[in-house]
Amino acid sequence: MTRTVHEANEALFHVREMPYGVARSTAAETELSRITADGPVEARAYALFVLVESYVWGNEVTKAYLPFTQLLRWWDEHPEHFDEQDAHSLFWSFKWMVGNLMDFPAVPAAQIERTLDDMERRYAVAGNGMNAVTMSRFQWARARGTQDTATAYEAWVATPRDDFSQCEACEPGDRAAYLFDAGRLDEGIRLLEQVLAGSPECATEPGDMLSRLQLAYLETGDADKAAATHRRGLRHLDNGVSMEGPQGRHIEFLARTGNVERAVTRIVEQQDHLVTADSPRDRWAFLLSVGTATSLLAAEHGERPVALREVPASTVAELDTWVRTQALEIAAAFDARNGTDATTRRTEEVWASTPTLLPVSLSVLGATESDVPVLAASPHPTAPAGSARSVATGGPADISALVADSSSTFETDGAQTDDAAALVARAETLSTDDPAGAAGVYQRAAAQFEADGALDQAGFALAEAAQLAAAEQDVEGALEAFPRAVALLRAGGVAPAYRSPVVRAYARLTAQAGTAGAGLAAVDKALAEAGSGPAEGAVSTTHVSATEEERAASEHRELLDTRARLLAALGEHERASSAAEAVAEEYARAGDLGGAAHAFWLAGTTRAEAGDLESAALALESALDGFRLAHDQASRALVGNELVGVLRRLGRDDEAGQVAEAVSRR
Repeated sequence: MTRTVHEANEALFHVREMPYGVARSTAAETELSRITADGPVEARAYALFVLVESYVWGNEVTKAYLPFTQLLRWWDEHPEHFDEQDAHSLFWSFKWMVGNLMDFPAVPAAQIERTLDDMERRYAVAGNGMNAVTMSRFQWARARGTQDTATAYEAWVATPRDDFSQCEACEPGDRAAYLFDAGRLDEGIRLLEQVLAGSPECATEPGDMLSRLQLAYLETGDADKAAATHRRGLRHLDNGVSMEGPQGRHIEFLARTGNVERAVTRIVEQQDHLVTADSPRDRWAFLLSVGTATSLLAAEHGERPVALREVPASTVAELDTWVRTQALEIAAAFDARNGTDATTRRTEEVWASTPTLLPVSLSVLGATESDVPVLAASPHPTAPAGSARSVATGGPADISALVADSSSTFETDGAQTDDAAALVARAETLSTDDPAGAAGVYQRAAAQFEADGALDQAGFALAEAAQLAAAEQDVEGALEAFPRAVALLRAGGVAPAYRSPVVRAYARLTAQAGTAGAGLAAVDKALAEAGSGPAEGAVSTTHVSATEEERAASEHRELLDTRARLLAALGEHERASSAAEAVAEEYARAGDLGGAAHAFWLAGTTRAEAGDLESAALALESALDGFRLAHDQASRALVGNELVGVLRRLGRDDEAGQVAEAVSRR
């Protein structure tokens, strides 16, 4: 039975709600096939656009050109089947296709020229504005490095904005990218500062413009603004869209500012982009930024080891040589297509020149005096429920409420405690707009609480400081502060169930920093302590409430889950997957369907990485069911992407299609 237009459009709308990836693209393919075969014809334009969009943003851009040409043909043959939104989507997608064609050197220059001419002709016939056309011609001139690039830029910015212009978040970043390359630093900085004051957002912004602005501040010698922009930029990179360019520029920033350890760590974290990217142009851009970093680091740290999976290099010096070779190969392919030598010249400049260097401190915490022994305080009740919850989830805890709740049973010098509480209140106020400043204030509050003998309060305040520091990329400071916070909590008589979230936050950070072994040791110690009864000095648990027992059981599961994730970070896939499956069963018995689903997801991912695809599929199917029962559609769709990929690798394409279609439904 043929669906109505409303029913077909609703199904396509649900596809567009899925996160980008293979499951969404597969679901879009299925919907297009169904509409092409059975109708309604009025939904076909929308279906073609959804597939184009899914491919473009789902890291399969080379597949997008076919449905795009089909969309154009459908427009030429049946414009009556396009409503106003369909027509807008058609012309909007022209920009994606022209840009993507430029990014693949295998696409002939003549084809790009024809597409540009066709775009201009169709825009003119439709009565559209020409801003998108002049922008695309500027991008083509800039990609080739021709002498008319500056003229093309001025023509673009002089063309009035219209319905097909870049969004107001993207256009300033595109303009600033050219201005910075052209040496017009002050102009580019003013433009971005003005735009960023309004907090613009889209798929790639403000992450992209912030990554460029941090480097511009290096050129002008503004260390404070460079540091603040670097931190802000990193917070906008984990958005589900591949952003090789910004990721590379952050690595370059770290090397140029003397943050050697962080630069090397981030290269390892982002190493997949060294070999794969959305397009050859994106990979080349990433290699160029990393090459800027490695060319600087190799001078004094050439023998520094780097742990890379697919790159035949084990030291910084070897990586520098490999990156240069790869970048030059890609550059040669682009120059052969473009008929210029601009890309090769730009590549050689990276290794021939010395970029502007500027020491920039990214620390937000001072020394935590971790070598000073922590003395036990007088017996103190367990912390109120929820006091450390945000340490586990990432936000600042309500430490001031914790202090207020416990003041009736803990005697301290009133004036000094008020000072510490005032610092906590100040930190809470700062945490949203100035998280780095808030971290420092929390640290001062912790020191004051400790001086007052309120070791439990000191521990929680320091844990908040550490969590904020980690979010602000002061990994070294956070790694030092977290263990100190745990020690303060232990000495302050805080029960294991309330120390556990701090241990877990520390453990996750060790995995990020490449020291998961230390995190595993901390988690194992926390598990042992939780199993041995209340910590010394804690209130008796003879009459522990059901709520406290439930919290202890919940924290035990969370620790086991964290342990499994640390094993995965250490590359111990078999132990990690077995541990994840075991804790998934514990979550299920406790009625925590979401927790069980996440644990099965981990099991499936690690089994896939170990090459056990059959077991991986079973675990991912369990995760998919768990998220369905937990009504977590976002996570369900992400697992669906992985499961579809695994099923395709197993040759079970029909099942993959069924999974994608099921995930697209509510």
